[in-house]
Amino acid sequence: MRQYKIAAIPADGIGPEVIEAGVAVLQALAQRAGDFSLAVESFDWGSDYYKKHGVMMPADGLDRLKPFDAIYFGAVGAPDVPDHITLWGLRLPICQGFDQYANVRPTRILPGIASPLRNVGVGDLDWVIVRENSEGEYSGHGGRAHKGLPEEVGTEVAIFTRVGVTRIMRYAFRLAQARPRKLLTVVTKSNAQRHGMVMWDEIAAEVATEFPDVSWDKMLVDAMTVRMTLKPQSLDTIVATNLHADILSDLAGALAGSLGVAPTANIDPERRFPSMFEPIHGSAFDITGKGIANPVATFWTAAQMLEHLGETAAAARLMTAVEQVCAAGILTPDVGGTATTREVTDAVIGAIRGANA
Repeated sequence: MRQYKIAAIPADGIGPEVIEAGVAVLQALAQRAGDFSLAVESFDWGSDYYKKHGVMMPADGLDRLKPFDAIYFGAVGAPDVPDHITLWGLRLPICQGFDQYANVRPTRILPGIASPLRNVGVGDLDWVIVRENSEGEYSGHGGRAHKGLPEEVGTEVAIFTRVGVTRIMRYAFRLAQARPRKLLTVVTKSNAQRHGMVMWDEIAAEVATEFPDVSWDKMLVDAMTVRMTLKPQSLDTIVATNLHADILSDLAGALAGSLGVAPTANIDPERRFPSMFEPIHGSAFDITGKGIANPVATFWTAAQMLEHLGETAAAARLMTAVEQVCAAGILTPDVGGTATTREVTDAVIGAIRGANA
């Protein structure tokens, strides 16, 4: 019996609702498979913890997470706590502290979910966006001087290192190489950002020589939004900087029907530390407690976690169950349905238990 220790951090907003649903589905998968088990420990860190203790997580938080095989993360952000505190107090310290430098966001249109794009359906949009997750525009370098005075200055310094750019390019090229189309698009803005982004382009060209079987092209980030919208079939694997991929992956989720179906994996490819898996959608306080949060992104994120752990059969079984439920029209309101979080969850568990393969 293979055993895995999972740290669950439900955190804020709808996070506890979707993580509860995700854990229920994961346990159903483990029971159905019969050859692995999951020990899930939940941590109450987040905005409520901050209001009580003045920090989003305790000082020894990373040490407490380090022994786990993976981290299952809900969402961070609250209307009464500044966003830079919630993000820099919990999610980013985990990503950076565990060097989870590859943020992987698959996007495709699931059966039963309509894309807002005209004449685009299942199979027409099938992408994986690889986001550099450790430096770039979110390095945290910069500062403010002369606060409140007319001459106040704020600087935000984007950091690009040869090590950081090279390793994310290699990761993206390897991923593209493993996919059927063997196609990679490198997103840049080197026409305007002539230092870090020019280096980004140069390193992409260098790494490309290591992967002669991968076709690749380069797109300015503004033109990339047009291509994603008008020519989605022309894309497959995409690599971009921390900021650019953050924005483009939200667009990708919307084009696939809803951010409620968009997953994320924050990966340490060298497996020195636990990787972290989270849905894209955020805390969504406008629907918190209403029982209508879409759990599909959290289920898809769970499938990514299972793949990372080596449980590929269980991951495939989960995605098959999700597609069956979506195709049957059991959908939450964000994708045009009337089902509750619980109803979608119960339907996916039912499909898992009824699976023959």
